[in-house]
Amino acid sequence: MKYCYEDLAGMIDHSLLHPTLTDAELEAGCKLAAEYHVASVCIKPHAVKQAAAWLAGTDVKVGTVVGFPHGNSLTEVKRYETELACRDGAVEIDMVINPGKAIGGAWEEVEQEIRTICDTAHQHDAKVKVILETDYLRTGGAGLSRDQLIAKLCQLSENAGADWVKTSSGFGFVKQPGGGYNYCGATEHDLELMRASVSDKVQVKAAGGVRDLDALIKVRDLGATRCGASATKAMLDEFRRREKSERAGVAPIPTTGVLGAGGY
Repeated sequence: MKYCYEDLAGMIDHSLLHPTLTDAELEAGCKLAAEYHVASVCIKPHAVKQAAAWLAGTDVKVGTVVGFPHGNSLTEVKRYETELACRDGAVEIDMVINPGKAIGGAWEEVEQEIRTICDTAHQHDAKVKVILETDYLRTGGAGLSRDQLIAKLCQLSENAGADWVKTSSGFGFVKQPGGGYNYCGATEHDLELMRASVSDKVQVKAAGGVRDLDALIKVRDLGATRCGASATKAMLDEFRRREKSERAGVAPIPTTGVLGAGGY
């Protein structure tokens, strides 16, 4: 195997953000995260305090989201969400930028909002991942191409003190030509672009569309250190299956390894 179990499990932020998840399902998700020794859970804000209790004594960090999923809350609301989350036990904050401000070129406002969230989180020794929601940026904005806009937002995030830049929320649905809604999420191109747009002080997180082991491996190959995933069990069970087959001298059958497949 190219990477060991700890390498890959240590990348995963186990996503517990679907709107319909019950308290029982959130608790079960935290128990799964602890069983598989992933990096963190990213849980709905109302359950941060519970998650901190469920995961006490484990090696799994508690993270949550701010301004989720569309990023259009007032900066002060996002700041207060961050403050409450940190008080409740979150040590990682995934914040969504205001996409309309970004597309409109309101650079100072975008950077100042990120700085406000970073400053608040860092006062509590928590780290911040800045969600760009790349699906919303597909036509660029403010006179910039899509790639130029993503690079610009990565640089603003670094200037503002971000610990990670992150592709997507996993809920950035865009209306399709046929009238339905879907999203692409993390792509190889965007991960390469984001990695190249920040210094080594800032990490990159993939989210949205990473559903199998080969896609997770590809994310790591591209330089991302974290990956949001709800298919944690399937991916890590597949790793163990392949590891067992390798020890037995049997060639494993790879999964698709496709990033950005769309859908929830």
